[in-house]
Amino acid sequence: MDRPQLSRAAVIARGAEIADTSGFDSVTLAAIARSFGVQTPSLYAHVRDLAALRDGITVLALDELAERIGEAIAGRSAYDALAGFGNAHRSYVQDHPGRWESLQRRAGADAVAAPAARRIVRVNDAVLLGYGITGDDRTHAIRIVGSALNGFLQLERIGSFAHSTPAAEQSWPELLDSLHFLLTHWHGRESLRTKEKS
Repeated sequence: MDRPQLSRAAVIARGAEIADTSGFDSVTLAAIARSFGVQTPSLYAHVRDLAALRDGITVLALDELAERIGEAIAGRSAYDALAGFGNAHRSYVQDHPGRWESLQRRAGADAVAAPAARRIVRVNDAVLLGYGITGDDRTHAIRIVGSALNGFLQLERIGSFAHSTPAAEQSWPELLDSLHFLLTHWHGRESLRTKEKS
């Protein structure tokens, strides 16, 4: 029997497949080695250790997600871009749950510095620019949007919405509408605070 052709890309891709099938926590060097029919030490020529492997999956997920978002928001602005942005995240969670899990963690320095991470920043910026949000406000806004989307998607993924009505499918556009309202009125926040305090 021919030995499989191992490479860094092949090892990371197999790890991503295992993550999607069995969960991100199930990704180990031993599990990947077994899937290739090789001994674990054979993988060290391609990935430094488990942390590097998992960061590799994170970078792969960032790259795939950035590609999906880019296609979803191309030529769109304001609500249409936000909806494309949110729907791209939601479809990615549904298609690649394990890879998405790899994004819900503190990644290593190599992953943070990867070109894929910069691509994600660019598509985030593209959405916020449609609302005129720049500077430090951009950081605050993307944290708020990201927290809302990721919180909803995590709860939906683990079935937290399955036992109540209406269905999560009906709540999703409500979430997007609420975020759109927030971003549209972003620059009026200070006056609102002042009015409420007076």
